[in-house]
Amino acid sequence: MDNEFNAVQGTTIAAVSTPQGEGGIGVIRISGADAVGVADSCFRSFSGEKIASISGYSALYGRVFDGEEPLDEAVALLFRAPKSYTGEDVVELSVHGGRIMVKAVLRAVISCGARLADRGEFSKRAFLNGKMDLAKAESIIGIISAGNDAALRISRAAKSGRISREIETVVENLLETAASLSVYADYPDEEIEGLCFENFCAMLSDSREKLERLISNYDAGRVIREGIDCAIVGKPNVGKSTLMNLLVGSERSIVTDVAGTTRDVIEENVTVGGVVLRLADTAGIHETDDTVERVGVERAKQRIDNAGIILAVFDASSPLDENDFKLLKELKDRPCIVILNKTDMGIGVDKSVFEGIECVEVCAKEGVGLEALSDSVKKVTKANCLDPDTAVLISERQRECAVRAYGAVNEALASLQAGITLDAVGVCIDDALVALLELTGKRVTNEVSDEVFRRFCVGK
Repeated sequence: MDNEFNAVQGTTIAAVSTPQGEGGIGVIRISGADAVGVADSCFRSFSGEKIASISGYSALYGRVFDGEEPLDEAVALLFRAPKSYTGEDVVELSVHGGRIMVKAVLRAVISCGARLADRGEFSKRAFLNGKMDLAKAESIIGIISAGNDAALRISRAAKSGRISREIETVVENLLETAASLSVYADYPDEEIEGLCFENFCAMLSDSREKLERLISNYDAGRVIREGIDCAIVGKPNVGKSTLMNLLVGSERSIVTDVAGTTRDVIEENVTVGGVVLRLADTAGIHETDDTVERVGVERAKQRIDNAGIILAVFDASSPLDENDFKLLKELKDRPCIVILNKTDMGIGVDKSVFEGIECVEVCAKEGVGLEALSDSVKKVTKANCLDPDTAVLISERQRECAVRAYGAVNEALASLQAGITLDAVGVCIDDALVALLELTGKRVTNEVSDEVFRRFCVGK
């Protein structure tokens, strides 16, 4: 990492930090050793002051020029190192937010000596300059892309250091355990308070429990952040399309009294119970000789195989038939919510058939039962068990590091309990520490950090 850190010290980068398109304002961010010099080369304040002459967190009003050609009025805002996002000198030029204008100003900045920033390079510099660790850096992606309030809270908690502090607690515990084991190995005959088999086991067990909790929350956190594929399935004319339209809030699927109206998969994203469901309204699953319908049924069955959660719709007013029972068999051991629809027509189905399966009674046509369905979605996806304000791992990279650390701690505990030499236990603890320090970025290869920041947008 030292070579990479030194390499960025002498370069100045620039990029547009606001979304493309028309807007009230567009911001060009410049960062690096010569950020002030580059900005002064293309910006002239109306007061005649240079950006180099003002203090950090100050602004000047003037114009941006491309050579001698004025481009736009602008505000130049200066952040002096190290009190900036990247830890370097940073200048932000705010101009009118037209796409053509912003690009023209960026070209002028680059012609004055900056180079175009790579994806995520501003945040990468913040990481290299010690402004944030790798876990906090990854949270920025989640803050930008959050699709619901819970996802935003998870990413904000990570940005505030919740993950880092939880990992640091485990690291400190493991370091203390390793030190205690070393002292015990050197002085086995001395009676030193706290240095005993029971305490060693307790310390390792505590670390294992913390890691296990982090790992177990990952899937629920991912569902909240990224959403989940959801298939609406059932035999023809049970109200799948009506349910789809209710969840979407518009006439997305065609609804008629004719069975088999939906012959292909219709997709839409909705938020239910704080969880983004990537909905797919499928053709009715039933035996048919119609070639087109048969293709639709096969696609519906594929959706069942690939779905993270299934909404299985049944007609609550009628007893189950052969097609219903075949569908139930398809749903065995799958994350599923049974939707008993058409409850306004009375209950004619034997509900005991659905024992052990999350079940909701609705009348999709009248919009009844949506709140109960929301609660069921949270329950089946385990989103109801997750506090978004706690430490929640937010990337597969973080999870993989935590899993490696958990395995090493588990092996250390097993070795200790089996009476294997303390040196072997120490090696396992070292392996766990390596994994955890990689998670926070305190010990990480250039390849890993490059992959993390490659997922960022340019300008962040």
